[in-house]
Amino acid sequence: MGMNLSSGSASGDPEVMIEMNMTPLIDVMLVLIIMLIITIPIQNHAVNLNMPNGAPPPSNVPPTVVNIDIDFDGTILWNGEVVPDYAVLEGKLKGVASVPDQPEVHLRPNKLVAYKTVASVMAAAQRNNVTKIGMVGNEQFVD
Repeated sequence: MGMNLSSGSASGDPEVMIEMNMTPLIDVMLVLIIMLIITIPIQNHAVNLNMPNGAPPPSNVPPTVVNIDIDFDGTILWNGEVVPDYAVLEGKLKGVASVPDQPEVHLRPNKLVAYKTVASVMAAAQRNNVTKIGMVGNEQFVD
């Protein structure tokens, strides 16, 4: 039992290799990619802003605060006074928005009130361009 080591050609010459050796080509491409990565400048994602220097002047006047409380049954209280309907609430919010230095509106919902009531009060404030509004008493919602 022996092995046949002869080539397939009749003249005895070795056959021509048709496949190209890819190893040197891959090595050259890797070196070029590394050089490209090294030469790319680092991009800074920074925005240059002209910030004021020093501390802002202290305000001697405390801000005006409007408290809007929402009871568990959906009753809306404006600084402790019951608001009979949404039309009156909208009128008061328009009055707040018309002042040049808007007062802060503190919204304090009860833990048991329906979300749609709170959302409707916040939507009314947004419709009437009230910009200084905040939720107060959120610690009651943490279990």
